[in-house]
Amino acid sequence: MARKEKVTKIIDGDSFLTDKRKNPVRLADVDTPEKRQPGYQNAKKCLEKLILNQEVSIETVARDKYRRSVAKVKIRNKSVNKSMQEHRKK
Repeated sequence: MARKEKVTKIIDGDSFLTDKRKNPVRLADVDTPEKRQPGYQNAKKCLEKLILNQEVSIETVARDKYRRSVAKVKIRNKSVNKSMQEHRKK
């Protein structure tokens, strides 16, 4: 079941914090560059434009080794995961 939460901070192009969680949320099936890798800033800015300070719907599908929720995320019925996958292909 999906939960609505407000995004408070973008960590990188595939993970973020919300107002209701201690641990970050990671986008399922999305892999963007990590800090100090080419494309990191671009991916982070793209995710910021999509969801920062916005209410999103989060459907957790797994937990990773860092205890992050790995999730399908939507904003206004649009898949954030798919948007970031498309961004990564560019």
